[in-house]
Amino acid sequence: MNIQNIIETKVKEGFLAIYNTEIPSVEFQATRKEFEGDITVVVFPMLRYKKGNPVQIGEDIGNYIVENVSEVSGYNVVKGFLNLVIKDTFYLNFFNSIYTDTTFGYTYPKKNEEAVLVEYSSPNTNKPLHLGHVRNNLLGYSVAEIIKASGKKVYKTQIINDRGIHICKSMLAWEKFGNGETPESTGLKGDKLVGNYYVKFDQEYKKEIAQLVASGLSEENAKKQAPLILQAQEMLLKWEAGDKQVLALWKEMNQWVYRGFDVTYKNLGVDFDKLYYESNTYLLGKDSIDKGLKSGVFFQKEDGSIWCDLSDEGLDEKLVLRSDGTAVYITQDIGTAIQRSKDMPDVNGMVYTVGNEQDYHFKVLFLILKKLGYSWSKSLFHLSYGMVDLPSGKMKSREGTVVDADDLIVEMSTTAKEISDELGKLDGYTEQEKKALYKTIGLGALKYFILKVDPKKRILFDPKSSVDFQGNTGPFIQYTYARIQSIIRKADFDYSGPINTIELHEKEKELIKQLELFPEVIQQAAANFSPAIIANYTYDLVKEFNSFYQNVSILGEKEQDKKIIRVQLSKKVADTIKQAFLLLGIEVPERM
Repeated sequence: MNIQNIIETKVKEGFLAIYNTEIPSVEFQATRKEFEGDITVVVFPMLRYKKGNPVQIGEDIGNYIVENVSEVSGYNVVKGFLNLVIKDTFYLNFFNSIYTDTTFGYTYPKKNEEAVLVEYSSPNTNKPLHLGHVRNNLLGYSVAEIIKASGKKVYKTQIINDRGIHICKSMLAWEKFGNGETPESTGLKGDKLVGNYYVKFDQEYKKEIAQLVASGLSEENAKKQAPLILQAQEMLLKWEAGDKQVLALWKEMNQWVYRGFDVTYKNLGVDFDKLYYESNTYLLGKDSIDKGLKSGVFFQKEDGSIWCDLSDEGLDEKLVLRSDGTAVYITQDIGTAIQRSKDMPDVNGMVYTVGNEQDYHFKVLFLILKKLGYSWSKSLFHLSYGMVDLPSGKMKSREGTVVDADDLIVEMSTTAKEISDELGKLDGYTEQEKKALYKTIGLGALKYFILKVDPKKRILFDPKSSVDFQGNTGPFIQYTYARIQSIIRKADFDYSGPINTIELHEKEKELIKQLELFPEVIQQAAANFSPAIIANYTYDLVKEFNSFYQNVSILGEKEQDKKIIRVQLSKKVADTIKQAFLLLGIEVPERM
């Protein structure tokens, strides 16, 4: 039990003993710098249960706490704030209990623990991954790691959108204009090659539209009658009918894309436990629609189409099956969710990492699954996130103006190289060491910049400002970690044993307090599906360490016990930075 929980229990107990009244909760806040104390109890909310002078109530409770909590050595009351002074021995005992715990803050799943499925990435196989996918992947991966660290079993998954008219556009353009070229013959990654033909389709399609408009057709009719779009539609019908030639081309081009995706995922440092493919799942859900129709969850209109009435929930009627019996997106998503619950029966919660333009879709999906009677539907969550913009403006895949994920990773390494060279930070490194470090710094900058922001907020991403060695950035935190490793390498004495009796410096105490928050921060980040909580905690920890580093001597300290505790504290801060950054998918360098 941490000190706040101990004090909360005793404040409630004291309030009952002194005033014969129960209070449901106790409000805490950090003690202001100008007052003595380590934890502050806010007295004002207690006035709802006991009328009186807040200062007097603070005095009464303060006396009770000092008498009944051995860890508290004194108190002072300022207006309605009760500032409690915690004994150094409490902080020393706590620190000794976590110092050798290499996974401090993490909770491990119990046997038979219910699992959570986290879906992310879910790309289309007609183009490479771009900046938007980068935010999606980093968020989904990090949330999965945080939920795992909070004590739950996690499955990471994606559904690959490998069918539909947009896939046929790339296939048709390659057939018409590709002259048989392959990733091997061009030296291009497969996803890039296929993406080029998606852009090529759009360019040629626009030319056809312009010609038809020039011949007197309206633009609307020209878009429908252009030969390329008619051929793409015909190709889709052939795919759905199982045409051998179309299927063979589809499989070959998709394989090119998957091999390309694998390279990007490896470079980004994300992985998956199970993959689903839209080509396998797009018919799923039809059985559920039939069952729902019979049970009255859905209703049929005169044209034969099937709908769900969500007006009682403040939404509209939602189409779930077309009049010709073909599935819509929601049909597939209903079927896929049900299939996943069969494939992984221990799953009792699913997190969908999808951009905020799909907010309404997921509201509808979750309501329909609830109406169909699935108990796990109450544990579904849409991890909705904002777009990522660049100073240059909005991206469009079909026009080829997207920021390619691979190019971005390379650009981040290059930016890290330029800034490191400017600062002269890497003197004495071999070229190989420098290259590896540029990638670690560049990727760390990218990931931290994206993950430190609340997922719901839109981001304007500027590569240069993200690779800053000052302020709330990945490289600043990585640099602090490397600085601590340097201290540890220079500590040429045994600092392994516990120190039990010593007077702590104020900065040492503040650092231990910050470390004490880590387990709670992980739980909070998991409950809120927010890596930003981990990122900003780590930045606060680093700021606290740098203040400690500037105010106390570590290796220059004359008293051996003080020197030992300061090296131990430094090491524990580094370990915690590393553990926190693991949850964000960020590496930390031993030297910098």
